[in-house]
Amino acid sequence: MTIVQKDKFIENETPVGDLPEGWALPSVSDLIEINYGKGLKKSDRKVGSVPVYGSNGVVGSHNASLSKGPAIIVGRKGSVGFVHFSPRPCWPIDTTYYVDNFSGFDPQFLMHALRTLDLADLDTSTAIPGLNRNDVYDQKIPLPPLNEQGRIAVKVEELLARVNASKERLAKVSMIMKRFRQAVLAAVCSGRLTADWREKNANIEPANSLFERIHWNRKWQYIEECERAKAEKTRKPRKPTNLDDKLRTENMVEFPTIPSSWIYIPLARVASKGTDSIVDGPFGTSINVKEDYIDNGVPVVRINNIKAFSFSPNDLRFVSESKFQQLVRHNILPGDVLLTKVGTVGESCVFPPSFDEALLSTTGSCRIRVDRELADNKYICIYLNSLKDYLNSIVSESVQPFLNMRVIKNLPTAIPSRDEQNEIVRRVESMFKLADAVEKRVAFATARAKKLTRAILAKAFRGELVPTEAELARRERRSYEPASELLARIKSDGESKGGSKSVNRIRRSQRRLK
Repeated sequence: MTIVQKDKFIENETPVGDLPEGWALPSVSDLIEINYGKGLKKSDRKVGSVPVYGSNGVVGSHNASLSKGPAIIVGRKGSVGFVHFSPRPCWPIDTTYYVDNFSGFDPQFLMHALRTLDLADLDTSTAIPGLNRNDVYDQKIPLPPLNEQGRIAVKVEELLARVNASKERLAKVSMIMKRFRQAVLAAVCSGRLTADWREKNANIEPANSLFERIHWNRKWQYIEECERAKAEKTRKPRKPTNLDDKLRTENMVEFPTIPSSWIYIPLARVASKGTDSIVDGPFGTSINVKEDYIDNGVPVVRINNIKAFSFSPNDLRFVSESKFQQLVRHNILPGDVLLTKVGTVGESCVFPPSFDEALLSTTGSCRIRVDRELADNKYICIYLNSLKDYLNSIVSESVQPFLNMRVIKNLPTAIPSRDEQNEIVRRVESMFKLADAVEKRVAFATARAKKLTRAILAKAFRGELVPTEAELARRERRSYEPASELLARIKSDGESKGGSKSVNRIRRSQRRLK
């Protein structure tokens, strides 16, 4: 089964004098009868092997056919202008047109010819995209002699098969790169990525010792601040986020076993000193989209700006300094880790140093300010991205998926030694840089393959893909039937049979021209 899509490769206003010798430039109405497909609900379909075609391709199967095939199917509603080819009996439904009477022309050649027309541009509907049959009839197609049509169709199929095979291989490379990234992140979580490094650096301070030292320092500092406030009869300071007694690592059965020198702690324990070290954005009504957004000011970071491992500055919004000060506890500083928690859950990036400060827009994302003595912010970003599938498996749902802040603060976080974190970041960045380079080359090759498809069809309909029938006839010292005579013969044959559909079609076309 061959399935092709709309694209434009030739101009419909090609002068006849510019055509290859022996070619003609008839209208579509001179070549084929375009029929309406027939509705066939899913509930009415019987078990069978006959493909059922919609505007965008095969949509099911049935035990009976509307067309005996071969047939060209064209998207009429919805995916307007998409062109498909069925070499066997099929059932085109009522969102399509179909052609299965080719009046002596080569079916596959005509399929590729229709592909060169930008049928989607003929859509004049305002609501649901639609294609008018008369607009298709008025299009012109360069037509070679019959034998040349067959040679062009065979050559185009041969070349497009190679191009499609290349596209499939490129798509596989993309999937391999995706699995490679996932494998790297999985190795990070389990400690496998740096197993060799730990063997060579056995004397590095383990994470549990590092954490205990930093955690007790935090506690003593807080105790001293409380005693000072008591002596000075001032207000007792609020307990920092990272000292919250309610923090617990939960659902540990879902997490891999880690090396003995690592430690699992709640994500909030990794946060820096302060009561607002992990916060989400302000409630939606705190920022009025129409009144508070201005052309320039303090950037407002929304969910669509936060991508896995990268911050996207596209379509940033801004608020005034005064509005920012009202919501300053939701601020973002360079180096803060951002995490999406609504909709597209579990994507994390580090806020870049190219911005001085910004503001979280709504509760759809959160900001984690990392204690740099305990953890590397890039390592935390890597770790959070490695948990994307897990986070999506535990989301709560109302209108859309969302992560509760309590879940985020208690999220079990695997912490290696500070030096090993640095090594993990170095290795992951190096591997992902290599993956980026491969993906960039794949994207370039894929774009080039798409252009090859265009080039092949453009060359075919300029008469440059195979020797022309006129050229072969001279070489072989024989006569041939040019396309103009082929058209006249088929028209005459139709008239001699008492007015076939093709003759009626030609007459309708002539009446439209008048």
